[in-house]
Amino acid sequence: MEPRIEIIASEPSWVIENDTVRIALTLKGGHMAPVTFFRKSDAPVQPYYVSPWQGEGKTVQPPVLGPLRGDFFCMPFGGDSVVKGVTHTTHGEPATAPWRAGSLEQSDALTRITLTMAGSTLKGRITKSISLVPGRDTIYIRHVLEGFDVRTSLGHHATLAGGDQPDTLLLSTSPVQFGQVSPRPPHTFTSDGEYNALLAGASFRSLDKVPTVWKEMPFDSCAAFPRRRGFCDLVQVYNKPTGGPAWVTAVNPSQGWLWYALKDPAVLPSTLFWMENYGRHADPWRGRNCCLGLEDVCGYFANGLAASVKKNELNGKGILTALKLSPLRPTAINYIQGVTRIPKGFGRVRTARFQEGMATFVGQSGKTVTAAVDHGFLFSGALGAR
Repeated sequence: MEPRIEIIASEPSWVIENDTVRIALTLKGGHMAPVTFFRKSDAPVQPYYVSPWQGEGKTVQPPVLGPLRGDFFCMPFGGDSVVKGVTHTTHGEPATAPWRAGSLEQSDALTRITLTMAGSTLKGRITKSISLVPGRDTIYIRHVLEGFDVRTSLGHHATLAGGDQPDTLLLSTSPVQFGQVSPRPPHTFTSDGEYNALLAGASFRSLDKVPTVWKEMPFDSCAAFPRRRGFCDLVQVYNKPTGGPAWVTAVNPSQGWLWYALKDPAVLPSTLFWMENYGRHADPWRGRNCCLGLEDVCGYFANGLAASVKKNELNGKGILTALKLSPLRPTAINYIQGVTRIPKGFGRVRTARFQEGMATFVGQSGKTVTAAVDHGFLFSGALGAR
């Protein structure tokens, strides 16, 4: 079956839906938004961001900014890089080039779209599949990488709408080894019109206490967003091995929902927090953008392929910043995103527990919510029998 195409927020997009979730997926770059969870309820949830320049009719650079929205797969992950004479655009071809529709499967047990792309800068083939299961507000995403003979940064660039009020979103992750603010030149205003508030290169142990550039407030929390209006910052946290899924969550108490992403930390060992709170002023940002990237990656911050494959302070500590892809065997990147309702007073997520076919999130209040999610997909790539 051919997937339906609609123009959504200025971009031709495939539409995939079942009884609970509706996804718009751009043909160019495979950006996933808007996504509506609980779509037939009285209170549907649309957590993802769509950039404010859609519909303005301008060509923006780099190309990834054209459709910028929601979640998309990046390879290489990060800014422009030149490696062995080859120029790699920001976040790579999977986030910028046209995808080719393969098929749309729809049955009582599953809805799945399959797309393909042949890489030209990194040589190989990518097969993308996005699956929905009836009655579940969960998205299962799989990228199979074939024929590549390269070390590369890669990852998911999930981006949520920031909200209009301070601390709209309360943020948590599974246990981490440590975190670090992105290294950059020692000033708070960059050449591309970006203001930074956090102390470049500083390490921290908790999102609750991250070093800033201010003497009067030397630490601030990155466990809630938006904060520090007028600034844009990047921090990266490095997951502890768990023997199971690693996770990141964003709770919206005022709307009563919890967004989550689950991953295999052996493949995507870090989460990059892109905290954009009206802090960028070059085109097309122009100081009008508030969004939160919760980006599960294998890479050296957002510094691109060259910085990720060479020796750096992270891989020097044993933290993977590039994956070796073999032409002899496929590499699969499996990922899960979803939304569940929360009760009043739930608070930030304190921890998560995983049982077969379920994920239970425990709030700081001690209240719990359980989502039906086949988290074994992260390690097998298969969805269990229904």
